[in-house]
Amino acid sequence: MPNGLLLLNLGTPDAPTTAAVRRYLAEFLSDPRVIDINPVLRALLLHLVILRVRPAKSAHAYRAVWDVERGSPLLYHSRDLAAAVAAKLGGGWKVELAMRYGSPSISDALAKLGDVERIVALPLFPQFADSSYETAMVRIREVAKRTELAPPIDPVIPFYADAGFLDAFAQVAAPALAAAQPDHVLMSFHGLPERHILRCDPSGTHCLKSADCCDLPQLAKQPPTCYRAQCFSTARALAERLALTDYTVCFQSRLGRTPWIKPHTDVLLDALAAQGKKRLAVMFPAFVADCLETLEEIGIRARDQFRAAGGDELVLVPSLNAAPGWVDAVCGLATRQLVSSGA
Repeated sequence: MPNGLLLLNLGTPDAPTTAAVRRYLAEFLSDPRVIDINPVLRALLLHLVILRVRPAKSAHAYRAVWDVERGSPLLYHSRDLAAAVAAKLGGGWKVELAMRYGSPSISDALAKLGDVERIVALPLFPQFADSSYETAMVRIREVAKRTELAPPIDPVIPFYADAGFLDAFAQVAAPALAAAQPDHVLMSFHGLPERHILRCDPSGTHCLKSADCCDLPQLAKQPPTCYRAQCFSTARALAERLALTDYTVCFQSRLGRTPWIKPHTDVLLDALAAQGKKRLAVMFPAFVADCLETLEEIGIRARDQFRAAGGDELVLVPSLNAAPGWVDAVCGLATRQLVSSGA
C-alpha cells in the first residue's frame, strides 16, 4: 500500500472577479486564527467593512497577475510542484495538493488520497504562524477525524532551517541576483500583527523588547514558534549561502491599524530611495510559490512606489515554484518524516 503526501498552501480565489474574491475572503478572514479578535467584532469587521470594500480592490489586483490559460499563479505553481514531486517519489507514494481556503479543498484531497498506509502532511509555509501552519494542520485533523478509516497523519514541522529548502532558494536566487546587480537586497516576509509574536513569549521579557531580539546571539532565547525569529534565521542562512552583506529583512502585507511587525517593506522602499539606492532586488523567503503578494504587491505596486521615490529599478527574485532543487527538498522532507514516524 502506498503512502500519501498532502501538500498544503494557503488558497486563492477561483476567478479574478469581485464575487469570487468575496467568497474566498469570507472563508479566509472568518478563521479566528487569522483575525484573532472577539468573534462578534470579527463578524462585524468582516461583513460591514472588509467584504464591502476589499473584494473589488483585490479582484483588480488578481486580474493583473492572472494567467489566461492557467489561472491563479499560486495554484498553478503549486500544481506543478505536486506533479513534479509525485513523479520523483514514484509509485510508492500518492501526492495531492490542497488549499486551506478555497479549492482544491482539504476534504477533496484526502478523498483522492484514498486508501494509503500513512499521510505525510506538508504545509508549504517555511516559518511557523498560527494563521498559516497551525490553522492548516488543525483543519486537516478536523477533516480527517470525520473519516473513521483515515490513516495516521504525520505533519512536517516548519522547514525554515532545512538545508534542502535553503539550498534550493539560494540556487534560484543566485542567477537572478547576478543578473540584477542590485545595490541592496530586501528579504521580504509576510507580516503578522505584533500580538501574534508576543503570544510566543509568555514571560513577556524578550520578544519585541529590542531591535535585535531576533538576531543570532539572542536566538537561543526565542521560543521555537516565534515567526519573526524564524524569518531572521532563514534570512541569515540565505545571506551566508549567497554571500550577501547589503540586505535588509522586512515584512509586507499588513492589514488594519493594529501594530504589525517591523520593519515594513513599503516604508523601507522610500527610505532606501532617499539613501540613494537605485537598484533593489527583492527575495521572498516566506513564499514558496509566486502569488499575489509577490507578483502584484511587490512586482507592480512596490516597483511603482520605488521608482516614484527616485529609484531606478526593483527586480523580483522568483519564488521556488517547481524548481528542481525545491522538488528534491520536498521529497526529502516527506521521506524523512515517514522514516521518523517509524513507518
